[in-house]
Amino acid sequence: MEINQAQEGTVKSDKDPQINNEIDNKEIEEISEDKKQIWNIEEVEKKLLKAYLNDSETELLAILKNNTFLFYDLFTRKYGIQPIFRELNFGNEFRCDFAWLNDNSSGPEWVLVEIEKPKMNLFKNDNKPTAPFQAAIEQVKNWDQYFQQHPAEKKRIFGSVARFRLILVTGTHEEWQSEQGKRWRAYHHNNTNIEIRSMQTFWKSLTAIKTKPEEFWSFEEKPKTLSHSALSDYWKNYEYMDNWRGIDL
Repeated sequence: MEINQAQEGTVKSDKDPQINNEIDNKEIEEISEDKKQIWNIEEVEKKLLKAYLNDSETELLAILKNNTFLFYDLFTRKYGIQPIFRELNFGNEFRCDFAWLNDNSSGPEWVLVEIEKPKMNLFKNDNKPTAPFQAAIEQVKNWDQYFQQHPAEKKRIFGSVARFRLILVTGTHEEWQSEQGKRWRAYHHNNTNIEIRSMQTFWKSLTAIKTKPEEFWSFEEKPKTLSHSALSDYWKNYEYMDNWRGIDL
């Protein structure tokens, strides 16, 4: 994401956002009062910009923890969403930043999300992935491998899993839109089950809540992420999961 130091703050375009220092008050005023009571959109935007400028994964995670609407762009189904859980630990060495259930008619799809530094360098001068980027990919691959090798643990944590949707969020929109970024991601998506998204996904969600706030009613019902400790109680008490827990998937 390109930063104009003289004008920081507001995303002006989904494709090529310019971030301005002063929040567009007119846009904020157009957000319904109910949305402003649930989330402080203006404050979230400022903090999101700060996390980006500081290239801070820690700051970004803290923002996402309390503002589920920022995941809007990552949800395939925007209505009737299930809770988002944070910091799932498994296998004594792995941790998933966020996870949620897609309660599809074809079986439970669990979405696992890894968040990395907003401005992580993705490619070296020779166009090969940098070591940090490659490590992030391997981390998500290891989740998939772990649950394939430990089906009992998978069932213990999630109750039932028909499939995983694996998402890695890292890098800027600009780097992914470069010729090398486009070529690499096209190859990657044809040869792996890991989706890679840029930091732009959160700015898209921020833009969406300003322009079509009525679309966020389901996120309003679940405005903050839940602790991983609540995950098992959630699926044990969800009737949809009862229909699948006895099936060997």
